[in-house]
Amino acid sequence: MVNLIPESVKSLWDNWDMQAFTILSLSLQIFLVFFAPFRMRTTKVWLISLIWSAYLLADWAAAFAIGLISNSQTNIIDNPNPAGQQIGHGNLSAFWAPFLLLHLGGPDTITAFSLEDNALWLRHFLGLIFQCIAAVYVFIQSLPSNQLLVPTILLFLAGVTKYAERTRALYLASLDTLRKSLMKSSEADSSFDYAIFMEDYASKNESQLGQRFVPRDPPIMYGQNIFLGTIKEIMVIKDAYHFFEIFKGVLVDLTFSTYERDESRAYFVSFRNSEEVLRVISVELNFFYQILYTKVVVVRTKMGYIVRFMSFSAVVVAFVLFYLLEKRGFNNVDIKVTYTLLYGAMALETIAFFRLVFSDWPVAALTVQRTKISSWMVVILGKYLKLKRPNWSTEDSSNLLDWGRRVMFRRWSESVSSYNLIDYCLKESPRVNKINIVLDNLGFIYFKLIDVLGLKEFRDEMKYISSKPLSKELWDFIFQELKKHTNDRESTKQVSSARGALVLQSNEWKNECKDLMRFVDGVDFDQSLLMWHVATELCYGTEDKDFIVNIDDLHRREYSKILSDYMLYLLVMQPAMMSSIVGIAQTRFRDTCVEAKRFFSQRKLGPGVEQELACRRILGVNTELEPMFLKGDSDKSVLFYGSILAKKMDNKLKEKKWKLMSQVWVEMLSYAAGHCGPTSHAQLLSKGGELISYVWLLMIHFGIAGQFQTTAGLRAI
Repeated sequence: MVNLIPESVKSLWDNWDMQAFTILSLSLQIFLVFFAPFRMRTTKVWLISLIWSAYLLADWAAAFAIGLISNSQTNIIDNPNPAGQQIGHGNLSAFWAPFLLLHLGGPDTITAFSLEDNALWLRHFLGLIFQCIAAVYVFIQSLPSNQLLVPTILLFLAGVTKYAERTRALYLASLDTLRKSLMKSSEADSSFDYAIFMEDYASKNESQLGQRFVPRDPPIMYGQNIFLGTIKEIMVIKDAYHFFEIFKGVLVDLTFSTYERDESRAYFVSFRNSEEVLRVISVELNFFYQILYTKVVVVRTKMGYIVRFMSFSAVVVAFVLFYLLEKRGFNNVDIKVTYTLLYGAMALETIAFFRLVFSDWPVAALTVQRTKISSWMVVILGKYLKLKRPNWSTEDSSNLLDWGRRVMFRRWSESVSSYNLIDYCLKESPRVNKINIVLDNLGFIYFKLIDVLGLKEFRDEMKYISSKPLSKELWDFIFQELKKHTNDRESTKQVSSARGALVLQSNEWKNECKDLMRFVDGVDFDQSLLMWHVATELCYGTEDKDFIVNIDDLHRREYSKILSDYMLYLLVMQPAMMSSIVGIAQTRFRDTCVEAKRFFSQRKLGPGVEQELACRRILGVNTELEPMFLKGDSDKSVLFYGSILAKKMDNKLKEKKWKLMSQVWVEMLSYAAGHCGPTSHAQLLSKGGELISYVWLLMIHFGIAGQFQTTAGLRAI
């Protein structure tokens, strides 16, 4: 029989497999400690995929290494002191097993990669049991001659504790557990005994003491005495934590009272500077991220601090005992591996400690006067927290320190993703010269292969998705557009269900834009979104910005373009998130792309052609007869409906169209934000965060998202 594996490779594997996989396990832990936090700061697919791969490999490598150690111990027992086997090798390999339990516990920076991982907490619990049994089995095999008995026991206890921490964190972060705990904590609110109160009320009336009722006291505007334009860093954390504690039930679809709505609205409406609102919401969403995807919910308790201290102490004592141990008979490489594991364990625990100290949670727990902050600790934390301020695109980014601050400390990606239908169809259209036609034919196999492997979306995302920094002006525009609905109670009710109609029916536009209503009402949301996207691109691509006189119109032109491309990105590249509010979006997008590619191919427009020319060619098509009258409704393409909409706005509104268009896009964004499920927003937090999630939470705080269905009640006096 032919031996496919050379003897030298077999020998290398037999001699170094345990050491290699143990070091690999440690390396993956180090990688996750430093790089896992980047997934809440970046939308880069390649980096998120790399973190996902390391997350999966980390558990596999540690479990596989334990299996290798167990197998090695069995071989030592069956073949005592074989050739090449030095004295003490079995003791050292048994000493490595508890380190692997520490690794299976994972770093504090990532317990779950997705919400589904939290739901599988029971699987991790079973894994804890079986891996502990395997580690105990390895330990028993090393007896009675184990020279590392005490340090092995200490590390075993630390490893079990670490693994149990992770399992409990997964359990507490599962949505079912979160819902139960929140409902249990709200039992006090439903403890009012109506029967006893009415008996007391009747007795007082009989005794002619009487009793009257007044509305509950209006909410105190939280933090009203500290933001006269800006808010101190420490107060950002404390205020964000305050509202996080109130509104974390939104993750499991709990509703809130009008009293809570009024408190939140009073706070956020009072800000004159939208940047301060973004800072508070960023911290609040960070709290959501940390309770769902990290160990913070377990570690930040008093018991968590005690357990963590004991675990770290056990590692330090084990290190000291090993350092003092006479190492005669041990393999030098094994000794170096052991020291590497010990140093690695202590370093990871130290890093975890400092990450916790400089996280938002200790700041939120500080019991200091809100208006008289003088504590040295608060001053230091305040300076550190300044590094986490939003970095606007207008700031200088050439400075290396500024770049490092953005990469290391920002709270989310601070970017808006972009996906453009016209650009995509132009680049995907068949090429027009003979050489490129040959290249297209050669690439046929490539495209078929990635389609079979299910990598087409990944390839499209890598090739066609771009991102732009969120500008201060765009965020302020969105903030002001939503804020103006908070004063009108009727408008507040309508804005959560409007997707452009509220703008078109406003006093400013209702006379000029009556015939535009059919592009927002009476059609599916995804159909409306695609039509407005095509119209926005056609108007943007064919208009010379140098001829726009009004600076506000110039800004709104850019807002419309950014929001249009962003909404298409959500529709096409985040279908799971938009599934509750769109119908046959993928079919409509596909048919529209097919028609656009055919149109470009017939006119010899392809890669390398300017988008302006492509847009002018589309607008040049006579649309006197609408497509549906000729094609019926079997073809779902909206390409030329977008052209019809663009022509109508250009003819009627001229430059004013950008004001209308930008307002419609904000309304569509708010509609999508309010109707996407909370779990969809929670999923995006682990992928760099999205603007739509910030709009969603802002709408909740403004009281226009539909989560407030109860009344505040009365107070007896």
